[in-house]
Amino acid sequence: MVAEDIIIKPIITEKSNMDMQDGKYTFKVAKKATKVEIRNAVEKLFDVKVLKVNTMTVKGKEKRVGVHRGMTSDWKKAIVTIDTNAGDIKYLGKGGKEMKVSKKYKDSIDAFNA
Repeated sequence: MVAEDIIIKPIITEKSNMDMQDGKYTFKVAKKATKVEIRNAVEKLFDVKVLKVNTMTVKGKEKRVGVHRGMTSDWKKAIVTIDTNAGDIKYLGKGGKEMKVSKKYKDSIDAFNA
């Protein structure tokens, strides 16, 4: 699947807005998408580092219009946790020399708030 086909739309509610401060973003995703595909799609589309992906299937509700009854379709929701600490990584290299690697990804999803 293509990344644009996996992520359908963001879900914006009061709870998801509060979770954004912790680096958790909520998306409506394709029903057949796996956690690995969702992770790769978010990293590709938004240029962030994904730490964790939680998925759940939301069951459809019964709706009624006049005397006609029907069900809304089931859909899949993914809560994606991203790395919000985009600082440099320091480690000891050969001979005890301190090396530094800068991370080349964002610490928030800017398009989500727009």
